[in-house]
Formats: sequence, structure tokens, C-alpha cells
Amino acid sequence: MKHASALVVSILMAASGSAWADVTGPGGKTIDCYCTDKSGSRVELGELRCLQVDGRMFMAQCQMSLNVPMWREVQSSCLSASLGEVPGLSSEPLVLPHL
Repeated sequence: MKHASALVVSILMAASGSAWADVTGPGGKTIDCYCTDKSGSRVELGELRCLQVDGRMFMAQCQMSLNVPMWREVQSSCLSASLGEVPGLSSEPLVLPHL
């Protein structure tokens, strides 16, 4: 049952995105909680990025841990796509008739 509760919390955090990004601190001051990418741009809680660390690439999610935003590995490799040749598919441009 404990595992199911953790799964539900993880799903809710991922689905809510920036809804959990603000924390009210002492005196009612709002503190923004978010991660940053390698260029220093803001990344909201729950967002996924492909990270490269020490020559290794993996998918990571911006999450909170002990009230600190951090990157957590969620997949051991990154998603990728290729625009290379597809066997059996013509590389000639498609010409559509004028209607």
C-alpha cells in the first residue's frame, strides 16, 4: 500500500506542474520553487529534460526533495528521433495536384 501511495503522489506532482512551484514562507512571503537548465533558464516542477552529466545522458524530472528543487533521474537514456532514410520510402518530394 505504501508503494501505491508514493505512485499516486508522483503522478499528482507530475500532473500539477507549476501548481506546486510556489511555497509560502515565514511572514507570508512567496518563494518560487523551480529548477534551472544548463543555460540558467527556469524549468517548472514536473518538467522533463534530457541531461548530460559526466558523459552520460538520461531523462530527469524537476522535483522537490526536502523542500529543495532538484533533478531526479527517471529514465536511463534520453528520448530521441532521427530524420534519416526510412527503408522502402522514397526520398522524392511529394507533389500534390492543384484543386
